[in-house]
Amino acid sequence: MNRKLKLWELDRVDEQTFKQQQKFPLIVILNDIRSLSNIGSFFRTADAFNVEKIYLCGITAQPPHREIHKTALGATETIVWEYRKEINELVAELKTAGIAVCSIEQAEETVLLHEISALKDDKFALVFGNEVDGVDQQVIDVSDYILEIPQFGTKHSLNVSVCAGIVLWEFAKKYIGR
Repeated sequence: MNRKLKLWELDRVDEQTFKQQQKFPLIVILNDIRSLSNIGSFFRTADAFNVEKIYLCGITAQPPHREIHKTALGATETIVWEYRKEINELVAELKTAGIAVCSIEQAEETVLLHEISALKDDKFALVFGNEVDGVDQQVIDVSDYILEIPQFGTKHSLNVSVCAGIVLWEFAKKYIGR
């Protein structure tokens, strides 16, 4: 028999230990995310995959907010985050600091997600865009990489927070065991 584990048996670190532990060199940028549930899901997923920081840009709502908290389940307290009104200024700052900016989008020339092991950069900022319009073209134009999740069905997109889970797991695999 393979018994399902109880929450207290999962051997997770506590909040204080998590805040002090070395993070993966990953930054998440949310630009104009409308859904409070999606924002909360990003926080929770960022916690699960040991993300360094989240930037909330444009119209993206900020904690504390009841609807964000409902899906974040406390991750707004463990993940370092900052609000920046203007994404273009943020992207320019990150690029100047030597951080590779990756827009998660479908475009003419992309790197498929399963090919990211070939990316030689050490630190990445992952840009996720609006639920309807995606990542702004101005951000795509200055991104170091456009990453695309291969899809094999009839639909042309994924929910943005589902997309985050897939992308962050692929990046986490680059850092596990380093």
